[in-house]
Amino acid sequence: MSDLGALVRIAGGPIELEVLPEVGARLHRLRVHGHDLLRTPDDLRPHRDDPYFYGSYPMAPWCNRVAAGPLTVAGRLIDLPATFPDGTAIHGQVSRRPWTQVDEGRFRIGAGGDGWPWEYEVEQRIRIDGARLELALRLTNVSDAPMPGGIGFHPWFRRPVRVAIAAASVHPSNLATDAEPVPVAGRFDRHALEEMPEGLDSTWADLAEPPVVLEWPAAGIQATMTVDAPSRFIVAATLRGTDAVAVEPQTHAPDGIRRLLAGERGSLALIPPDASLELVVGLAFARADEAGESRPQT
Repeated sequence: MSDLGALVRIAGGPIELEVLPEVGARLHRLRVHGHDLLRTPDDLRPHRDDPYFYGSYPMAPWCNRVAAGPLTVAGRLIDLPATFPDGTAIHGQVSRRPWTQVDEGRFRIGAGGDGWPWEYEVEQRIRIDGARLELALRLTNVSDAPMPGGIGFHPWFRRPVRVAIAAASVHPSNLATDAEPVPVAGRFDRHALEEMPEGLDSTWADLAEPPVVLEWPAAGIQATMTVDAPSRFIVAATLRGTDAVAVEPQTHAPDGIRRLLAGERGSLALIPPDASLELVVGLAFARADEAGESRPQT
């Protein structure tokens, strides 16, 4: 055990997981058929010291960047501190905080405050069924008024990895986005299963089935991702100098608070008191030579 607490091991069939409850109930390790598929640090400290770039972590009550500072939303004043060098509030409030293990594969946190004027609860459920991993996230509004909310997972998959995203449209940049996505074209058309170009930080919308396929050619492993949620988006980032690719299923488009205020598509949901928003992500693993032609079709 380190000063960051103990790792919780969950395993079944060819899948092995290590979860770090003390830092966002994040996946420290995902190993399939003996191969590490996440960007896993040599020790646990980077999860605390550089928390956004390792493993896989849940995001709530919003994903990716929203504006820091005072803003009135749903009749209440949000005043979020900046948590990223670009001056935005990024990846929600629960990815760096201690969670409680409820039972095997279930972790929970109560949060709110720190500039977010609602109380809420988040539960993450992890299940392994043979060669399939299921990650489920539920955000529940436990305050007495409607609360904006969005949830997602932020895995960093180790390179070399090929990625296919079955999407008809895209927000080309997560740093500055228009109200509507544009049709995929050029480097943003990711239907083919291939390595992603450097320098992407984008959000794909209007997803087909399956929305994502990943393949690690050196390991001979392929994964088909399914995403079940009221609204579905895939963020992908290939940051220069990083030996991993982020492929993030989530429930809203970039700048979700602005979208809610402007009445734009892809905004944060407005969750009534005692109601929940849920996201279920499946990863079905197969040997690449057994997977066949499973890339998504338009």
